[in-house]
Amino acid sequence: MAASRDIVRGRGAQNGDASTRFNLPAREADGDWRDEREAIDGPAPKLRTEVTIETPRSILSFNQSPDIAFDRSINAYRGCEHGCIYCFARPTHAFLDLSPGLDFETKLFAKPNAADMLRQTLAKRGYKPRPIAMGTNTDPYQPIEERYRITRQVLEVCLDARHPVTITTKSDRVLSDLDLIEEMARKRLIAVAISVTSLDPHLSRLIEPRAPSPAKRLAALGRLVEASVPAHCSIAPVIPAITDDAMEGIVARAAELGVRSAGWIALRLPHEVAPLFREWLDIHFPDRKDKVMSTVRSIRADATGGGKDNDPNFFSRMKPTGVWADLFRARFQLACKRAGMGKPV
Repeated sequence: MAASRDIVRGRGAQNGDASTRFNLPAREADGDWRDEREAIDGPAPKLRTEVTIETPRSILSFNQSPDIAFDRSINAYRGCEHGCIYCFARPTHAFLDLSPGLDFETKLFAKPNAADMLRQTLAKRGYKPRPIAMGTNTDPYQPIEERYRITRQVLEVCLDARHPVTITTKSDRVLSDLDLIEEMARKRLIAVAISVTSLDPHLSRLIEPRAPSPAKRLAALGRLVEASVPAHCSIAPVIPAITDDAMEGIVARAAELGVRSAGWIALRLPHEVAPLFREWLDIHFPDRKDKVMSTVRSIRADATGGGKDNDPNFFSRMKPTGVWADLFRARFQLACKRAGMGKPV
């Protein structure tokens, strides 16, 4: 990783008790993609990352959404250096008067007091434990985790308290905490999902420019399996006419590594993500733009049969409908059956 230095810049976070902004020099993220990707395309663009230290009043976020499996989560960071063009969390940066585009990737917020706040929360009278989800709105193992180690500190608190955790990430950096994760797995306190969207490093670099290569993510899944950690392969999102052809290959490769659980999620384009994604298609896939968006709108049809870029409604937002959705679903189920992966998630 390129060397970095901290420079106090003074502007604070909008929703914390106190904050300090650091300006990290232009760098090539964490170099996770340097191997096969550089051989194909050369180095990825260098971006200057600013990190604001945020001290929120609470660290656990609770939700009452009836169509997701967790009711609480921790996000150690805001924004994400991986820069995935499709990221549904991008609009959250607009709440901070920042752009869901480049600001989301370069103007980050870190919460170094997360572990202390979690410890205090777990000690409160009346607290009832249920799995804490990490990686719901930002990747807990994005490049700046190497510097701040907030995710690791949170896991240490959860291990001490014997509190269950689930992790979702696009980074093989999760293996840097394998000592903790293995111990938590022995106590049945943890499960880890790694998202793999493509097997093509060139394509992956276009859609996830500073995330680890697909090969590294798959290797991390295999290492988790070897360590007896419950591991899940998430094909998320599936982008019609761009990445959907990789579904069978990803399932087969994950199964070869011993992964026994897999799932897929169709592309979602909430709020500002839709125009950002359309612009990205104009640049990288102008010949396929109409087909991609036509398929996206067909699987997000409303009650009148008309298509839309996104469906925000509970239950239906996670269950695309229509001919294309049925085809993706059938292909995925068949791939899991052929790979001997058991009942797909």
